[in-house]
Amino acid sequence: MAPRPTWQGYLRLSLVSCPVALHTATSRSSDVSFNMLHKETHNRIRMIPTDPETGPVDRADIVKGYEIEKGRYVVVTDEEIRNVRLETTRTIDIERFVDESEIDRLYWNDPYFLAPDGDMAIEAYSVIREAMEGAGKVALARVVMHQRERVLALEPRDRGILAYTIRSNKEVRDPKDVFGHIPKAHADPKMVAIAEKIIEQLEGPFDPAEFNDRYEDALRKLITEKEKHHGRIAKVEEPKEAEVIDLMEALRRSLGEGGGSRRKATPARKAPAKTSAARKPAAKKRA
Repeated sequence: MAPRPTWQGYLRLSLVSCPVALHTATSRSSDVSFNMLHKETHNRIRMIPTDPETGPVDRADIVKGYEIEKGRYVVVTDEEIRNVRLETTRTIDIERFVDESEIDRLYWNDPYFLAPDGDMAIEAYSVIREAMEGAGKVALARVVMHQRERVLALEPRDRGILAYTIRSNKEVRDPKDVFGHIPKAHADPKMVAIAEKIIEQLEGPFDPAEFNDRYEDALRKLITEKEKHHGRIAKVEEPKEAEVIDLMEALRRSLGEGGGSRRKATPARKAPAKTSAARKPAAKKRA
């Protein structure tokens, strides 16, 4: 069963349009959330708005304010906010087609499924979808959703269209603000070569089922155990911090090219000359 649509309106390509519905492509229903309870009664706690000087405040006396500097606010009313809201056009109007590679990954935001809204919309919807698939481009469109104008990136997916909200330029920080202090000096080529081999060993397909949120799983297990046993649960051991070792040594251990553990296994006493000579070919073969 399809989830309840987040938005309903029309998809328009020039003079061709059709009714569509926008559904969220992800869900947070599996997240573990907690309620605040009283320690003794287990009643839900009510949050009461409070003025630090006068005490509890009636909700009718609360207004919205924008802080322009520390302690100074510009107060606006709900009517003033309504007057500047964008008109809800109920139309996803395609404005441009671009290559997917032209949109920086930083700008991709939340995914949605854009589906035809009713049987009468399927023909026009299919025409637009197949034309987009043939062009191999991503469509850029604007939509007013939740009182805000958003840019959507549309691309064919299976028999439908996948839509992503695109962040505005003001939302994305300049990477130089964080990466600017990193020097331009190149890393040791030998270390890079070993790291590349490690990457080759770890190559494989992406299976979303392998990447569950282990913290959420642990929380659910904790809740189940507490409900089952009605008592305390033993504290889970915290993971040990990683051992700080030589970088080259760490790379070699990761690749399996003879590490510290192998050298520790070597006997301390000197082996007889005959035995040493007999073992030389084997050592060379391992290398």
